[in-house]
Amino acid sequence: MSKRIRIFTEEDLAQHCSPSSCWVSRNGKVYDVTSFILDHPGGDDLILNYAGKDVGAVMKDPEEHEHSDSAYDMLDEYIIGRVGAGENIVSDDWVPAEDFHPEETDTSKDFERNQFLDLRKPVLRQVWQANFSKSYYLQQVHQPRHLSESARMFGPAYLEVFTRTQWYVVPSIWLPIACYLYMRSLIQFTYGPSSVPPFFADPSAPLRIIFSMSIPAVSFAKATACFFLGNVVWTILEYTLHRFLFHIDYYLPDHPWALTLHFLLHGIHHYLPMDRLRLVMPPLLFTTLSYPFTQLAHAIFPTAVANGTIAGAFAFYVLYDCMHYALHHTRLPAYMREMKKYHLAHHYKNFDLGFGVTSKIWDYVFNTVLPV
Repeated sequence: MSKRIRIFTEEDLAQHCSPSSCWVSRNGKVYDVTSFILDHPGGDDLILNYAGKDVGAVMKDPEEHEHSDSAYDMLDEYIIGRVGAGENIVSDDWVPAEDFHPEETDTSKDFERNQFLDLRKPVLRQVWQANFSKSYYLQQVHQPRHLSESARMFGPAYLEVFTRTQWYVVPSIWLPIACYLYMRSLIQFTYGPSSVPPFFADPSAPLRIIFSMSIPAVSFAKATACFFLGNVVWTILEYTLHRFLFHIDYYLPDHPWALTLHFLLHGIHHYLPMDRLRLVMPPLLFTTLSYPFTQLAHAIFPTAVANGTIAGAFAFYVLYDCMHYALHHTRLPAYMREMKKYHLAHHYKNFDLGFGVTSKIWDYVFNTVLPV
């Protein structure tokens, strides 16, 4: 039997309540007594009646079954971990303040109290080498902490740079790409799909063609219609990716690689929601996530339609990421103040609801609206 001591939750304990997997707890420690069930002097039924529960009180009760000091010593042979006593910060009665400024976390006290991640050290390696269960990870990663400076993900600086992104990087990279794809769509609607050479063959071709040839109004109308279709497509992707990829929480395998991937994609944002350098997607991450969707667009649409739609989706993505940054930090007009309360409630009130960032429309459609 592995003697590695792990941190579990009471939910973990409750799941092991059968003859094939029987755990009990006592004084905060967790014991796997599956192999001892048939050897128990009081009979297997007595253990199974308390499977998945705390047995501290019943072991002291002489009317149930009196236990000697040697019984307690024997129990220690089956220890596999302890029940984590991490604090809960997220609460259903959380009310967003008009000017929300959380207090900075005391990193040493936080680690001593929760035994989760030590924010004084690079955190990704700690997740990979975790001694906590998936349930404890999910419980803790959704309890926000706050630092004045960004926590370090990696030790080496050449890796760390890829995890931090200033908000203005997003429009600087993706708006020119959206404009470029829109130009390709215009030209392809006018002169055909093969009228523009591939990007790597002649990247400046769309600019030359746009400024040297006339583009009829009907091409503008078609490309613009595709652009707005892309806007709508992005709002759907915003909701579905947030809900079914970033919050895949309960379907994660209980394995370090799964927890590490979850932490990289979205866990770090819920753990440190006010980190200014991790509020927008790093370009490498968005490139990776968007690639299958751009390929799908080209597979199901004609080239001109695909380019126009992707241009619209990229443009709305820029709006989404910049708005997401603003919702965490900026004084805002009325609509965005309302969305700020809504989004912060997703972090501090109920992370299983309220997946919309730019609007609540798909939360209404799929009944995941978060009352604020």
